[in-house]
Amino acid sequence: MGSSKRDSNFLVQGSILAAASIISRIIGLLYRLPMTNIIGDTGNNYYSCAFEIYNIMLIISSYSLPLAVSKLVSARMAKRKRRQAYQVLKGSLLFAVIAGTAVALIVYLGAEFFTTALQTPLSVFALKVLAPVLVVVAILGVLRGFFQGMGSMMPSAVSQIIEQIVNAIVSVWAAYVLFQYGSKVGEVLGDPEKYGAAYGAAGGTLGTNLGAVSALLFMLLVFFVYMHVFKKKMKRERNVKVDSFAYTMKILIITIIPVLLSTTIYNISGIIDQGLFKNIAVLQGAATEEIDVWWGVFSGKYKVLINVPISIASAMAASSVPALSASYADGDNESVCNQINAAMRFIMVIALPCAVGLAVLARPIFMLLFHGTIETLDLATSMMVLGSVAVVFYSMSTLSNGLLQGIDRLRVPVKNAAIALVAHIVVLIALMLFFRLNIYAVVIANAFFAFLVCVLNSIDIARHTGYRQEIKKTFVIPAVCSAIMGVITYFVYQGLYALCKSNVISLIIAFIIAVLVYGVTLLLFKGLSESEILKFPKGRLLVKAAKKLHLLK
Repeated sequence: MGSSKRDSNFLVQGSILAAASIISRIIGLLYRLPMTNIIGDTGNNYYSCAFEIYNIMLIISSYSLPLAVSKLVSARMAKRKRRQAYQVLKGSLLFAVIAGTAVALIVYLGAEFFTTALQTPLSVFALKVLAPVLVVVAILGVLRGFFQGMGSMMPSAVSQIIEQIVNAIVSVWAAYVLFQYGSKVGEVLGDPEKYGAAYGAAGGTLGTNLGAVSALLFMLLVFFVYMHVFKKKMKRERNVKVDSFAYTMKILIITIIPVLLSTTIYNISGIIDQGLFKNIAVLQGAATEEIDVWWGVFSGKYKVLINVPISIASAMAASSVPALSASYADGDNESVCNQINAAMRFIMVIALPCAVGLAVLARPIFMLLFHGTIETLDLATSMMVLGSVAVVFYSMSTLSNGLLQGIDRLRVPVKNAAIALVAHIVVLIALMLFFRLNIYAVVIANAFFAFLVCVLNSIDIARHTGYRQEIKKTFVIPAVCSAIMGVITYFVYQGLYALCKSNVISLIIAFIIAVLVYGVTLLLFKGLSESEILKFPKGRLLVKAAKKLHLLK
């Protein structure tokens, strides 16, 4: 594959995965709405506590597998070594089964210990339901990584959507059924509200189980169909030395460990935040019920919304690693720099307006989505206005982690994430103890963590590739266009709401205006060139429309 074709292909593949991630996040957001209305903010607290523990265990066991597998497979496929790529696949599956099973047992048997340590003992039901998923997701991750390494994001994209659809349907149904059951159990034990929320949260996690199983079944179907063709091509290979299985496992583990450490440190901040916040809040005299609501709003509303645009960066990072690894293996530094530039431009063009839009429309969005818990509307709105900038920082840091891993600097993200984690903990404790900012301390500390990772990663990318970040078109123009969009959108919404008193109508029209204003200003300020737009999916159609409107020459 030529470097120019590879440069544009990775952006298209990344866009496919990004689109699937957005659809998945939207489905995830939509099912969280009725589920939140069923289990409430307290139930969200139990649900998120179980997921924080599950996510850390997932990271430790298998979260790094898709990226590591895609990196190793793409490097071998760049040299047409299919036998070696197949060896990587077999070793990865063995690792996934062993690691996934071991960690699943730890989670199930240690559920009471973990949830009690986080001051949320009633989330034990949800955590035990999640434990078996660790085995399924480990195997699923290997298959997704294999196809990504082969240069195709479509199987991963489709499986993500299938997973979320099944997850959504089962989660809402099971949350309702188990909430009713838990309330009856609670009546006997003297606390129907908490037990209803706890059992309802467990019902929500049941959807994660069945969603992962559905995605795995789809991936296995695609895999067996594809392997029929792959093995035929593999048999035609001549004079290709295949590394021993022991050596392959060694390389796999050497690749996985730095990625695992980086991802663990990068994501462990959530569970550390939860432990520190809840314990310090208790020491400061806050009631347990109040703490549960605060954390439920933070995890079940604020984080759910900001994770939608951040998922685009995750998808772009996943797609950039195989392409970067192939270019880096070929010694094509120009292609490496071009891909870094294209990925960063793509992310900023999306992340900046998303951050501004969430801040400007925070209140009407929460009014629309979480009408069942309107009593915490002011709290959720304040969090979003204060913390929407985290969308930009997390998007950049997530992408830059993937870029560094793609150029074989696997240990660098580990170091940077560790430095940021320590600094973030200091900031969080200081904000809570000395400024008494309560849950807002968590919002600020989270944004600070991502910001510091961005800065450190950017320095290392420049050092190891010679890449120099372009500022004007990547940051300044999208930021200015986003600011213009934000001002116009705010006044459009306020004006419409004053006239019609309908939040839904005002929000929909304001959103459409926001998209149009941002797109037009971005082209007028020459934030995107014709050649750059052509690299996007349906780029020719976008260029044709822009020229008809005289936004492109």
